Amino acid sequence: MNVYTTDKIRNVVLLGHGGAGKTSLAEAMAYLGGITSRLGKVPDGNTVSDFGKEEQKRQFSISTSVIPVEWEGVKINILDAPGYFDFVGEAEEAASAADAAIIVVSGKAGIEVGTEKAWELCDKYKLPRMIYVSDMDIDNASFRQVVEDMTAKYGKKMAPFHLPIREDEKFVGYINVIAEQGYRWEGKEVVECDIPDYSKSNLDLFRDTLMESVAETSEEFMERYFGGETFSEAEIRAALRTNVLDGSIVPMTMGSSTLCQGVYTLLDDIIKYFPSPENRDVAGVNLKTNEIFEANYDFSKAKSAYIWKTIVDPFIGKYSLIKVYSGVIKSDDVLYNKDKDVEEKLSKLYVLQGNKPIEVSELHAGDIGAIAKLTAARTGNTLSTKATTIQYGKVDLPVPYTYRRYKAVNKADIDKISQSLQKMMHEDLTLRNVNDAENHQLLLYGMSEQHLEIVCSKLLNEYKVEIELSDPKVAYKETIKKKSDVEYKYKKQSGGHGQYGHVKMTFEPSGDIETPYVFEQIVVGGAVPKNFFPAVEKGLVESVGRGPLAAYPVVGIKAVLYDGSYHPVDSSEQAFKMATIQAFKKGIMEAGPILLEPIMSLKVTVPDAYTGDVMGDLNKRRGRVLGMNPTNNGKQVIEAEVPMSTIFRYCTDLRSMTGGSGTYEYEFARYEQCPSDVQEKEVAARAAKVAENNVDE
Repeated sequence: MNVYTTDKIRNVVLLGHGGAGKTSLAEAMAYLGGITSRLGKVPDGNTVSDFGKEEQKRQFSISTSVIPVEWEGVKINILDAPGYFDFVGEAEEAASAADAAIIVVSGKAGIEVGTEKAWELCDKYKLPRMIYVSDMDIDNASFRQVVEDMTAKYGKKMAPFHLPIREDEKFVGYINVIAEQGYRWEGKEVVECDIPDYSKSNLDLFRDTLMESVAETSEEFMERYFGGETFSEAEIRAALRTNVLDGSIVPMTMGSSTLCQGVYTLLDDIIKYFPSPENRDVAGVNLKTNEIFEANYDFSKAKSAYIWKTIVDPFIGKYSLIKVYSGVIKSDDVLYNKDKDVEEKLSKLYVLQGNKPIEVSELHAGDIGAIAKLTAARTGNTLSTKATTIQYGKVDLPVPYTYRRYKAVNKADIDKISQSLQKMMHEDLTLRNVNDAENHQLLLYGMSEQHLEIVCSKLLNEYKVEIELSDPKVAYKETIKKKSDVEYKYKKQSGGHGQYGHVKMTFEPSGDIETPYVFEQIVVGGAVPKNFFPAVEKGLVESVGRGPLAAYPVVGIKAVLYDGSYHPVDSSEQAFKMATIQAFKKGIMEAGPILLEPIMSLKVTVPDAYTGDVMGDLNKRRGRVLGMNPTNNGKQVIEAEVPMSTIFRYCTDLRSMTGGSGTYEYEFARYEQCPSDVQEKEVAARAAKVAENNVDE
């Protein structure tokens, strides 16, 4: 592949709802750009971008892939991002690396939740955008309806560049609104044609919208517009480019990706209206001078790049995908990674076409490429030189809140599973592997249950290890509400020295559930010698790890040793420890033991229309709604406190309640006493497991 300078590069991310046709559009672009000789199809599993086994099996994108298309002397880096919310981290990474976005909307389905989320993502990264309405070859697809809906939702900034021409319910051509010219597809040729009468009213309407937008770009244009003058096509295009760059105009175009119709003009429009990186700003910190480093994709400045994504594949190896922020990076450069404090010599530079690496000699500022086998490098790291060490801000990725417990199906695979998950976490920053030592469980965190299921499937199919998922244990704790007074005498005689330890103790609430226990001794007259006090405390330490009520950790107790007795020959530390353990069990059970459950502070962000459903659902989960706060984009943030045991599958339930538009986050708030029915159920369930000697399950 040729080397391209900054002005000849366009970085475009494809965003939109899952199933809207992003991958099909990327495939059509690859076909027209000469990358493939035949048009791949998602159902056939032979597209350039969906190369993963899981993607081919499930027929949707899981990871962002890069397809560089050469078109009219310009390199267009197409970033095909997943549309499903389970992989929103991938879409975030792709949007952060892009300079513009095409939001794909199905002409059949219209605006969906994924369309709105794509728009929000463009706002977050200040991306100029274009709407591409797909599926125009389907009978009931309506470009006009999508234009009306988008205009109603986002205002008059929508500017249709094309209108469809239909004959006998078939998509046969389009009208160029700027040039006021009709075109038809005849085989592989596009030929000029007359504008049908039924399209003229729509054309006038859309053209008026365009002219208003053009007039607003300057006072001179405004005067000419009100004076009844018309603008030349060159003036219109120049004004539109300015407005598209600042987001005040969003072009709307359409086509059929599967028939490759409308994609040719889309590629032309990307070059005409979308910015090259030199029109975008990016800045970091020069760690040598502590000054702002205005990189701004300037090829003449010190070399620097940002790793926006990592691919770790058991078959093709590890690739760090970079975007060059300044300078020109060459294949024999030595780059310094400040995050890992390591210098690495590049052996080869690549551009990736899906999963196919193509070697290049250099990458100019603004270009996207890949470096193989950077051992220390991770997503979010900055690469620069030691002489001019630069640090760029990391992409703000969503936090995973859905989690399941996992176990190795084959215990011999435990180490291999850990290593495989480590590799997958390098690739997917919304995946987390947590060892919950207190509750003896391994937890896998992700964006949804489907996300975690796909992780399991990848482990099995690509890394050849198997795990099974189950509901996690809730981190209950035990404490007491009353005071008890108990004694226990531990005696054992087995030839020679016996064992003797005798303790009298009280147990009562300490008032502090942050600490397991407080130990005091008020023994008088040497009933229990001082040298056995540490043994008594050791017995307490062993006991609080697993309470007598349901084998959960015990907190908030005050244990007082006030009396006892000893034997000058048979008493030992072990005997007093055992006596304490038994006294503890008896004392806790006589002091009104209760279970404490973790309470989470939950924030749910939903459109106004769903607040009633969400609040009703929270009440069913024993939640307490504390209040609602409106956001600046027409949504409500519902704040509530909810028991941790009720939110394991909340992601799935919230999505089904809100059509995927709701999001949530939570953090631990405190422990509270369990309701008696919940306690009884949990104690019975744990008792059954204790009986099986399987209490850590």
